[in-house]
Amino acid sequence: MKRFWPWFAALLSGILLALCYAPAGWSGLAWVALTPLLAALWFSEPWTRREGGRLFLLGYVTGVGYFLGCFHWLVTVTVPGWIALCLYLAVYPAAWAVFVGAWKPRQSPFEAKPVWMKSGNNLLVAALAAAAWTGLEWVRGTLFSGFGWNTLGVTLHENIALIQICDITGVGGLSFLLVMVNMMIALTLKRLRVEFGHHKMRPHYDFSLTVALIAVVFSYGVREIFAPAPASEPLSVVIVQGNVPLSVKRDPVHEENILQQHIRLTETAMATKPDLILWPEAATPRPLFNDQRNWDVVRGLAEKHEGDFLLGTVNLTDNGDFNSIVLLTDKGATAQIYNKIHLVPFGEYLPLREWITYPEWVTVQIPDDFDFGREPTVLEMAGKPVKIAPLVCFEDTLGDLARQFVLRGAQLFVNVTNDGWFLHSAGAQQHLSNAIFRCVETKIPMARAANTGVSALIDGHGRIRQQLLGENGTSFIEGVLFAQVDVPKSPQKTFYTLNGEVFSLTCLALAALSCGWAWLRRES
Repeated sequence: MKRFWPWFAALLSGILLALCYAPAGWSGLAWVALTPLLAALWFSEPWTRREGGRLFLLGYVTGVGYFLGCFHWLVTVTVPGWIALCLYLAVYPAAWAVFVGAWKPRQSPFEAKPVWMKSGNNLLVAALAAAAWTGLEWVRGTLFSGFGWNTLGVTLHENIALIQICDITGVGGLSFLLVMVNMMIALTLKRLRVEFGHHKMRPHYDFSLTVALIAVVFSYGVREIFAPAPASEPLSVVIVQGNVPLSVKRDPVHEENILQQHIRLTETAMATKPDLILWPEAATPRPLFNDQRNWDVVRGLAEKHEGDFLLGTVNLTDNGDFNSIVLLTDKGATAQIYNKIHLVPFGEYLPLREWITYPEWVTVQIPDDFDFGREPTVLEMAGKPVKIAPLVCFEDTLGDLARQFVLRGAQLFVNVTNDGWFLHSAGAQQHLSNAIFRCVETKIPMARAANTGVSALIDGHGRIRQQLLGENGTSFIEGVLFAQVDVPKSPQKTFYTLNGEVFSLTCLALAALSCGWAWLRRES
């Protein structure tokens, strides 16, 4: 048992981390989930040779449990892809485990005071470990086009007070806080054991300062929530959710039925004379500007509507094929277009397709092979003085991209998505949980239009104000959401909007410098 308990502890950490996200949603576990891994890294018997390899493997076990668990919904699309992605993502907790193992407090023979009883040393170790985790999450969300879903800080999406700090730090600030607390719990438990053994208790300034940090973050959030609201422009929005299964959506036999369904839902919604009608991602069965029937339907609805009409569609042009958002104004006479910038590899495009010839079984699995959009295009409504930041599908999980629209004057995020790829899984709820932080970071509200998944309205503090739900509480329904949005007239640009991921990058730099310092000490 002595040999195996560290591996069980590492796996337990992975399971606890996975349970923090939907469908379980036990977010409170995030405050303690890493402590079993820390016990395995610091308090189990080291290998006489290749101790770094043991640390890496322990962290890797945690990472595999973490990501296989929280991304289990990917099996609805691809089982091999789910496994391959999670095996890759597990490298990041593994690298963190090596870092933490290297910074294990060690007793110097020249020191009489036990090293675990030093508050300053404990704070340094905890802060460096938190910085390393935060920096690695930034790398995970950037490298190889990035997959930043479900960073540790996302687990706090329902804690409205704590998450307000994201308008300064981004989600990385919450990840830092959670890892700091996990580290301090492990350090404090060890310190208490040492102090009991020496029959000598000392003030725990390290633990007290960590609690004070939580209090400061919470107080900042409360102040932000109760601060006077900026002047706003009322905007009535109607979100049409067709709930069209993917198998039906891609079947030519059902194209006319899909169009008729959207006509019926939209004409019902138009009776309320909303300022803006939203259809979801790729709402038209065929590309809007390349098929006469689809264009006639959409243009006909736009001509009947007094306000503006926004929808997602495939856009085939001489300059490339794009996954796009179109805003029709002036009864459909004018069209503004945004082409999706951040595409999903092996979902929306084939990486390195200019140099790699993929086998047919790969290309068959990817019916769409889009080109990348070139710039964040802000769309301007005609009926109301509102500028829209259009985000397609997973783009609402990318803070650094979303803020680019706000820097260009956007006042409202509109996300169009189709989470039907993941059937009735937790993928849709996790998508919403990640999207919430774009609003908190920039203090800009968001309207989400999903073909199936979660159509909702989120305010600038990350609160879900309205959501399309059925009688049994499910979001996987056909329906129309009538929403009222208070759009800030002149939103004040937050620190995050202006500076982006500077906090996470600073954490990454500090972790890298500490590695260099530790290496120099060992060599000297």
